[in-house]
Amino acid sequence: MPNEEIVALLELTVKLLELHDENEFKIKNLSFAARALDKEPSDLMALSVEQLASLQSVGKSIAAKIDEIRKTGTTQELTELLARTPEGLLEMLQIKGIGPKKVRVIWQELSITDNRELLLACENGEVSKLKGFGDKIQATIKESILYAQSNTGKLRMEKGEELAQILFDILEKQFEQVEIVGDVRRKNEVVHSIQLVVGHDKPWEVQQFLNAFPDLQQDEKSSSPFAWRGRFSEKEIPVEIQTCSSQQFVNQVFIYSSGEKHLASNNIYKQLSKQVFESDEAIYSSLNLPYIIPEMREGNFEFEWSATHQIEDLVTWDSLKGILHNHSTYSDGKHTLEAMADYCRELGFEYLGIADHSKTASYAKGLSEERIWEQHAEIEKLNQKYVSMSDRPFKILKGIESDILGDGSLDYADDVLKSFDYIVASIHQNLKMTQEKAMSRIIRAVENPYTTILGHPTGRILLSREGYPIDYQKVIDACAANGVVIEINASPYRLDLDWRWIQYALEKNVMLSINPDAHEMEGYFDMHYGVAIARKGGLLANMTFNALGLGEIEKYLKERK
Repeated sequence: MPNEEIVALLELTVKLLELHDENEFKIKNLSFAARALDKEPSDLMALSVEQLASLQSVGKSIAAKIDEIRKTGTTQELTELLARTPEGLLEMLQIKGIGPKKVRVIWQELSITDNRELLLACENGEVSKLKGFGDKIQATIKESILYAQSNTGKLRMEKGEELAQILFDILEKQFEQVEIVGDVRRKNEVVHSIQLVVGHDKPWEVQQFLNAFPDLQQDEKSSSPFAWRGRFSEKEIPVEIQTCSSQQFVNQVFIYSSGEKHLASNNIYKQLSKQVFESDEAIYSSLNLPYIIPEMREGNFEFEWSATHQIEDLVTWDSLKGILHNHSTYSDGKHTLEAMADYCRELGFEYLGIADHSKTASYAKGLSEERIWEQHAEIEKLNQKYVSMSDRPFKILKGIESDILGDGSLDYADDVLKSFDYIVASIHQNLKMTQEKAMSRIIRAVENPYTTILGHPTGRILLSREGYPIDYQKVIDACAANGVVIEINASPYRLDLDWRWIQYALEKNVMLSINPDAHEMEGYFDMHYGVAIARKGGLLANMTFNALGLGEIEKYLKERK
């Protein structure tokens, strides 16, 4: 059991203890422990009970809980709490904007035990009448429920890839021609269904094979002899397995790997209906069209892009020379600055841009001025170490993720801001804004001469929180006018900037930086998702900020300062 699953069970216990109005001291202690364990680099499964008890905020009692989870997969306390909790309340605990105490009030005062009843109560105005609620909280609850409902049965990119790969591995053992298609192959940030194509001349054998797996449940009504439809057990996302003849495999994979607008353009679909092909390249070649990678087959701009660019111009993982926007234990990261830097170097990168949270982000242990000087001193010491390792260049760049305040200013004085090599300016608080308010904050931050990169421009959390409304065109124009780089936040939870605006950024000569926003060493690999989205939007390697080598980026930052 990985650390995050153990922590998730402890966090659920905290929520249920609050929901049932249990001892506040016990709740607080367990909450502190869960928060500390979330950043614990050690494998909790490998530690003795004594070692667990010695960890920050843990102690003997909580160490015993962790040990019980390791042995049984849960705790007796959690089992008893779940038995006392109506199932629908667990869904209510996921609502953004309210916590367990408010869920308890709704449950006790209105006898509501699921989101359907709660939405109706919001529409009838009953929730606003509860003590401590009001119209604003009622509106937030309603908005959150409706947003969650609109995303039912959808997954983020990385979760969709994971399920698609499971199916691929199952099918590949039995059938020679298998391919992942649909949203996953096109690298869409949100996956609406898991789709694969199997080339096999006996489609009933594919159906029988799939129905033999207990983790898959067929929807017989929507299935057909050539299409198995259903879902994974305990997963809501639709699954579709298309079966075609071996001869038609390439054609069908192409069809299911392309958006409707792409297929409708340039007589592509018509050509596929007339002829059988042996490769994607042959399909395009038969129409005298340039090859389009699956990521870009949306019917938006791909053929115009291909008229002036080559596939080789697109950014790749290998294009990237450094990793910017990362967090260490100085703020809310899981690993030390030295560990983050050593691993970055081990992966073959030339620089690490550390950008811990700034002082306004107190919830994330944001850095006071004193902590900044302490970190800078450690960076200088570590950089001396890397200079002595003369086999290849490597350097830590001094950065900060400075909060954009309500008035658009950054949260340090100029004499502090100028001490950094670069600054990522991001909004983290007061996210409920009109477009006018959001734009005034962002534009002022972009116009700040110390801002190097605009971080996660909309603040969205995919399938969980809509971003604040912005005018993308005006934001990009402002970055162009002020020489500010825009971040593609590569975390699969964000993937923000929206790929649909990458081409406009390039037209305005605005560089983009693929940043993992890593809070632990393994977070560096999120850049794979950022690269996928960047390629989907047609990002060129020569317009990617962190594709600059160490010497180039140092020169750029020095000239900007």
